[in-house]
Amino acid sequence: MDAGNIRKFVRDRYAGIARQESSCCGPDTTCAGQDPARDVSGRIGYSAEEMESVPQGANLGLGCGNPTALASLEKGETVLDLGSGAGFDCFLASREVGPEGRVIGVDMTPEMIEKARGNAREGGYGNVEFRLGEIENLPVADASMDVIISNCVINLSTNKRKVFEEAFRVLKPGGRLMISDLVLSRPLPDRLRNSVSAYVGCIAGAVPKEEYLESLKAAGFRDVGIAEESSFPVACFSTDPLAKAVVGNLSVPPGDVEELEGTIASVKVRGRKPAGKG
Repeated sequence: MDAGNIRKFVRDRYAGIARQESSCCGPDTTCAGQDPARDVSGRIGYSAEEMESVPQGANLGLGCGNPTALASLEKGETVLDLGSGAGFDCFLASREVGPEGRVIGVDMTPEMIEKARGNAREGGYGNVEFRLGEIENLPVADASMDVIISNCVINLSTNKRKVFEEAFRVLKPGGRLMISDLVLSRPLPDRLRNSVSAYVGCIAGAVPKEEYLESLKAAGFRDVGIAEESSFPVACFSTDPLAKAVVGNLSVPPGDVEELEGTIASVKVRGRKPAGKG
């Protein structure tokens, strides 16, 4: 798959999500309901209080975990969210770091940035800002962040090593990251791995768990490990609109879909930049 085509496809897909307020992939077997975003977010670790505390439209149900819950954010810290979408995790982080802290969200989709900025104005978030940019080339100064979070976004990048190198660059010495993402427990069938539709559906972009962790270590991170791990229920294909389209377009037999069960895992990955690294 051509990286440029994938990037355009991903950007177009998420622009549509920003306009329609619909999710692309949710890690649960009941991906549809009266409020799909709330249903998905509740099942991946967000509390009702967290979901009710943000502006309406900030939670699009696009995550695969709750990275802020495990990031142990402290008052006054500066936090960067990679692939911030409509701002959900940024707004939650804002509460934790307080008015003396700062939260920056980076997203490559102009429609998402516009939506997130509108949500920030609506909620009066004076310590949150959103920047248009790519997570492989962050519009952020060297050694300026205390914490990096990200939620089911890095799997969409075709150059994950560069993402981690950029994350390492912008973290302060001693800074840490907490990422929720999807990884593979075993290889995908070729027809899914080579599908652009499956890529934007948070499927084909996933890499083996060991490769994901090694890429973090190669970028310079230490204390790399998995804080939590759970299986991504592939039965979600039966209700999620994009997943159904992927399976239908590829003419994947139902039996093949069932065989994917246990292939994809949702993980919360941690890492730290050594204190002596500038």
